[in-house]
Amino acid sequence: MDAFQKEIDERTNLTSSNKFELLLFRLGSPAGDSSGELFGINVFKIREIVPMVPITTAAGTKSPMLGMVNIRGQVISVIDLPAVTGCRPKTGLNILLITEYARNTQAFAVESVEEIVRLDWSQVLSAEASAGGDLVTSIARLDADVDGSRLVQVLDVEQILEMTAPAKPTLDRGHNDTLRDLIKPGSIVLAADDSKVARAMIEDGLSTLGVPYFMTKSGKEAWEKLQSLAAEAQREGKQIGDKVALMLTDLEMPEMDGFTLTRNIKSDQRYKNIPVVIHSSLSGSANEDHVRSVGANGYVAKFAIDELAATLKKTLLH
Repeated sequence: MDAFQKEIDERTNLTSSNKFELLLFRLGSPAGDSSGELFGINVFKIREIVPMVPITTAAGTKSPMLGMVNIRGQVISVIDLPAVTGCRPKTGLNILLITEYARNTQAFAVESVEEIVRLDWSQVLSAEASAGGDLVTSIARLDADVDGSRLVQVLDVEQILEMTAPAKPTLDRGHNDTLRDLIKPGSIVLAADDSKVARAMIEDGLSTLGVPYFMTKSGKEAWEKLQSLAAEAQREGKQIGDKVALMLTDLEMPEMDGFTLTRNIKSDQRYKNIPVVIHSSLSGSANEDHVRSVGANGYVAKFAIDELAATLKKTLLH
């Protein structure tokens, strides 16, 4: 366990090369008679890994919520991840993954932890393009393009948290008129997120704000759309700023992550003046430092619609 924790603490500086690290774990199988398939979660989201500790079950607690644990003085909700995915652990729930999403801390109970692997985002495919389930955001090929490569299901944690503890976004309607005035007629917010539930919430938020947008499912798709819009602007004798007012991007995405997308934009003379706002569930000071290091103009944690509106306004004003 100490070795895993050391790797988590030391191996987080991969954002300059479109790489990331995936913690692999098992949840059991539908019948509970085998170790089942491999699942994964980005190491950036793991605060620590601990052996199972006593869980306090509050009155009215229903599956997949297990209750609460006390980890060094912090009370943390525990989610039964096998129950969420329809698996039954063969040896029980033995490990807690303490995670931080959107400035909230929660624990996922799993059967076992396998290893940490370093991958390029090009080894990760959208689950929507590869018949993945609703709870899977992407499929990682551990052995790159080798035939018979081991596959890992990367869970859509945004979807899981929305199922277990739905967000209740609130919005100050005073943002609407200001944002509309700051966006040049004919231009859009170009957005990218690989999570289906995240895209739905972003689309709902931008629509509520009255902001025109175009939604993409990955950094690669957003980059290609940006290039297409740039070519369109050139044919019309316009600037890219006449087409794209701002880029709003997640960080964790298949094929090209948000760090790489931001660097591509900021290092290209054609696009460098386009403001980039990171909208991510990866929170914590270390990750927010990474965001600043690649030249993003703003950062906002999911899914705080008021904070998103304020960040978009501040960014567009500058």
